[in-house]
Amino acid sequence: MRIGELSKRTGVSPRSLRYYEEQGLLTSSRTDAGQRHYSDAAVQRVSLIRQLFGAGMSSRVIATVLPCVDVPGDLGVAEETFTAMMRERDRIDADIAHLIEARDALDVLIRANSRHRAELSTALEPVAPST
Repeated sequence: MRIGELSKRTGVSPRSLRYYEEQGLLTSSRTDAGQRHYSDAAVQRVSLIRQLFGAGMSSRVIATVLPCVDVPGDLGVAEETFTAMMRERDRIDADIAHLIEARDALDVLIRANSRHRAELSTALEPVAPST
């Protein structure tokens, strides 16, 4: 399939698909006219790449772990990719811990703001005139 078809099937822009190729994450063959041509398996490959980007991995890290998918029977590749994947998992765990801390700090501010808003609304309530 051509790049436009792969883009439609995956929801990924042609520009991003070209970037994936430049980074060595995706491959295509070329027609005599120089147009890219992708196999049907490229749809799944792009889906995997998007998941890995979504997990916060850089293209460099993704290029490191993809050989595990490409050459599943190679022990050396499996060991290298395992190390890279564990490093990324540790990074994600640290990011999660940081996000939890940030959420907790925001919760403190929300509670303080809620109290402040309640105090302001009470202070600004009109007082009924005495007769």
